[in-house]
Amino acid sequence: MTTVEQGIGSRAEVVVDLDAIAANVAALRERVGRPLMAVVKADAYGHGLVPAARAALAGGADALGVTVLEEALALRAAGVTAPLLSWQHAPGEDYAAGLAADVEISVNAEWALAELVAAARATGRTARVQLFADTGLSREGATPEAWPGLVAAATRAQADGDVVVTGLWSHLAYADAPTHPTIGAQVRVFEEAVALARRAGLTEARRHLANSAATVALPETWCDMVRPGVAVYGLDPLGGDPAPYGLRPAMTVQARVALTKRVPAGTGVSYGHTYATQAETTLALVPVGYADGVPRAAGNRAPVLAAGARRTIAGRVCMDQFVLDVGDDEIAPGDPVVLWGPGGQGEPTAQQWAEALDTIHYELVTRVGGRFSRRYVGSAGVVR
Repeated sequence: MTTVEQGIGSRAEVVVDLDAIAANVAALRERVGRPLMAVVKADAYGHGLVPAARAALAGGADALGVTVLEEALALRAAGVTAPLLSWQHAPGEDYAAGLAADVEISVNAEWALAELVAAARATGRTARVQLFADTGLSREGATPEAWPGLVAAATRAQADGDVVVTGLWSHLAYADAPTHPTIGAQVRVFEEAVALARRAGLTEARRHLANSAATVALPETWCDMVRPGVAVYGLDPLGGDPAPYGLRPAMTVQARVALTKRVPAGTGVSYGHTYATQAETTLALVPVGYADGVPRAAGNRAPVLAAGARRTIAGRVCMDQFVLDVGDDEIAPGDPVVLWGPGGQGEPTAQQWAEALDTIHYELVTRVGGRFSRRYVGSAGVVR
């Protein structure tokens, strides 16, 4: 039974299918035939950090990845004991808390490694560290010029017993365009970075490069482990249909109609009257808006499922609500409206919303929230 069939439990809710997350991880793990780190950063891409992490582990994930240390500590506080990597840190980070929680820490620069070493010495704990190489994304990571110095410093720290280097990794800029020439260039730079680290004595560190798009499309990037994010939640990182990869979207976003009214032709709808009715019609008020993460740009553009048919939002999305024009179709307060979901019952998908708004589904699923409640279905990873 899908989340849409199960009905709406409140005024507006995000329904997350934990079994879908587990099945997605299992499909990806089988595809690559090697260890998999499930990325659960940003509240598990809007799906809920702890429940999604547990579901991913139930599906066979070998490790979890997060951006900031607070996310890692929240997982540990919830009793998650799996290997866990945190990778974005600012000067003055409380590494002691991370070390106490057995969190692996990624570093991009010598100064960051020095802070981590200081924390290791202060706590008496050996830090498990991963080194991030900038291979062409020009975002986080040590550049090829800075990489030898970082490797040398890490090698010294490992010899001193302050750290153990457990990983060497990088991130791709164009994995969602599998034939783009930057991919081969980044793979070569990464291989050179790994070779330098191996020559320096970091022979046990695990290599990982593949994000979601690379996990489904670029076997040459799979290395020792893959690191999918959005694919864990059933969304195609290449912007198409996830089904051929064995993936199923885990999120359904839905609300109940709050008010209906009959209005004559020529009625302006919502702020600025950017939409006007063409004939006598029924308008339905949906009580969610941009304060809840529904993009303001969705007005007159984004599709929803209501009264058995696809509708386009009529007029501007407001802070707390938007309006639908349903013509002469039957609709009443309390009836369901599905913004997006798996797509199997006629409802739009997050990908279709992304196409309508000229954005990406990553943004949509991570921004939805506000006053939506969140409900979980399925049993994967549920603690009993």
